[in-house]
Amino acid sequence: MDSAIRGCLKPMYPDTCEEVFRSVKALIEKWKGQEFPRYPWVDNRDAALITYGDGIRRPGMNPLASLKEFLDTEFPGGPNLIHLLPMFPYSSDDGFSVIDFRAINADLGTWDDIAALRSTHDLMFDAVINHVSRESPYFKGFCAGREEYRDFFIAADPGADYRAVIRPRSLPLLTPVETSGGLKHIWTTFSADQMDLNYKNPRVLLEILDVLLFYAFRGARFIRFDAIGFAWKEPGSSCMHLPQVHQMVKLMRLVLQSLAPGCSIVTETNVPHRDNISYFGSGCDEAAMVYQFPLPPLTLFSFLSGNAQALSDWASALEPCAGGSCYFNFLASHDGIGLRPVEDILGPGEREFLVRETLARGGEIGYRTVEGGEVPYELNINYLDALAADAADDQTRARKFMASQCILLSMMGMPGIYYHSLLGSRGDREAFLRSGIKRRINREKLDLDTLRSQLWQEGHLRNLVASRYRRLLALRKELPAFHPNSPQEVRSLGPEVFALLRGGTGERVLVLVNVSRKSLRLKTGLTGTDLLSGETCGSETGMAPWQYRWIAVEE
Repeated sequence: MDSAIRGCLKPMYPDTCEEVFRSVKALIEKWKGQEFPRYPWVDNRDAALITYGDGIRRPGMNPLASLKEFLDTEFPGGPNLIHLLPMFPYSSDDGFSVIDFRAINADLGTWDDIAALRSTHDLMFDAVINHVSRESPYFKGFCAGREEYRDFFIAADPGADYRAVIRPRSLPLLTPVETSGGLKHIWTTFSADQMDLNYKNPRVLLEILDVLLFYAFRGARFIRFDAIGFAWKEPGSSCMHLPQVHQMVKLMRLVLQSLAPGCSIVTETNVPHRDNISYFGSGCDEAAMVYQFPLPPLTLFSFLSGNAQALSDWASALEPCAGGSCYFNFLASHDGIGLRPVEDILGPGEREFLVRETLARGGEIGYRTVEGGEVPYELNINYLDALAADAADDQTRARKFMASQCILLSMMGMPGIYYHSLLGSRGDREAFLRSGIKRRINREKLDLDTLRSQLWQEGHLRNLVASRYRRLLALRKELPAFHPNSPQEVRSLGPEVFALLRGGTGERVLVLVNVSRKSLRLKTGLTGTDLLSGETCGSETGMAPWQYRWIAVEE
C-alpha cells in the first residue's frame, strides 16, 4: 500500500511527497488501535433514505430520536440505510456550511442519537470537504494569523482572469475578508459563507483524512463527498475534475480501506455523465458509488413528454460496474433537478420544455453564470409536483409518481429515496417565499404526529404513495435480479415504454413502465407473472396509463 499512497501524493505534492507520505503513515498508525465497523458490499436488500436530521420532528424530542421512532414504527423493513444530510453545526445553506466537522448540531441531538440510529440502520454521513463555514475554527484561525491555519484557504488576486473557472452558481467567485494580514480575497465557489479549503497545503489534506477516519469510526458505512469535483484549483484551468482531485479521492479510499474495510466513498458531482463516472477511477480505485445525475431529469422528461426514448437510449449505453462499485440512483434530493447532466443528452428545446413545465407546476429555476450570461442550472420543485401536479386527483398523482419510482428501484445500482418522495409530499412554496431560497420548496420539515395520521388515512396522498413504496421495497429485497451489479438489458418496445430486463438465467425480472397516458399493448416475447398485480402475462401484455410491472420471467 505504501507505493500506492506515494503514487497518489506525488502529483499533488511533487516537492514534498516523502514528507507528506510520512505524515499520512503516522495518521494511519494513530488510528490503528481503534476498532472500526466492517461492512459487506451492497445487494438488492439495500436502499437508502435521504433525509435531514430534522426532516421529521416531534415537540419535546431530539429530531434524530424522532426520525428513529418514525422509521421503527412506520417503515420497519423499509430503507435499511439512512443518508443523513449534514448533521453538524452550520451557519448557512441548510447545513452545507459546516462549522465543526466532528460535532453534532445540538438542535438535532447527540452522537448517542447517531449510535441509536445505527443500532437499527446503516448510515451514510455527508463529508462537505470542499469548503467550511467562515464561522469555523479553521477560518477564524486563518483570519487571526495563527500559524497552524496559514494557507488553509485560497487567497487569490481579484484582478486575475477567472473566465475558465466553472461556476455552479451566479455569485462572486472571490469574497473580500479582513484578516490580521490585511484585506484578502478568498476563493468561495458556492457563497460568501463557504470558504474553499486549500488542499495544496498538505495540512488540510491530513486534517480531512482524520475527519473521514473519525466518521468511519463512528459507524459510517458510506461517506458522501459533497461537490468534490471543485476541490483542487490551478490558475488558468476550469478548476473542476483536475487530476489532483482524482488522486485525492484515490488516496482517501486507500486510507479508509486500510482501517475500515467496507466503509465506502460516494462522490457527488452534478455534471455530465462522462465526467461524473470518471470518479470510479481506473479499475474502480476511487469512489465505490457515484450519483447517477442524468436519471432525475431524463425520467421527468419521459413522463412530461410521454416519451421514454431519451431515457432508454441513455440507459442502453450505461457501462456495467465492476464488483465493489455501482451507481447511486436517485430521482429527488435536497437540491434541485440538475440540467447540466443532460446538456449532452437533451437538446436546448427539450431542456427549455422542462423549464416551462417546472414553472407551470409552481417551481422555480436556479441559474449559473457562463460566458455570455446565465443559463438554467437546476429545476427547484418537489418531484411529485413536477410529474403530476396537473393530475385530476390523488389516485392519478400517486399512480404516475410511483411509476417513476419503479424506474428508480429497477435500475442497476443502489436506490436513494428522498424522504419527501417516500412520504408522498407536495412542494412547500411558502418556504421559498418566506426565505427567498428556491431549494426550500423541497425541504419542508414534517411533524411526526401529523405525518403518522396522514400515512394511515385511507385515500390520503401520503397513504397512497407510502403503502405502494412499502410493497415495492419489501418485494425488491426478495429479488436477486435487482442486485446493484446484476445484468441490465434495455428492451425496445416503443417510445411510450421504459423496459428493462434485469438479472441472469433463472432469476430474470422484466420491468415495464408506461410513461404515457395511453393504454398500450406490448409484444414482449417473454412470459411470466407480474409480481405486483399477480397477473399471468403472456408474450403480449397490456399496460394502462402510467402502469408499471415487475414480471418474473418464466425460463
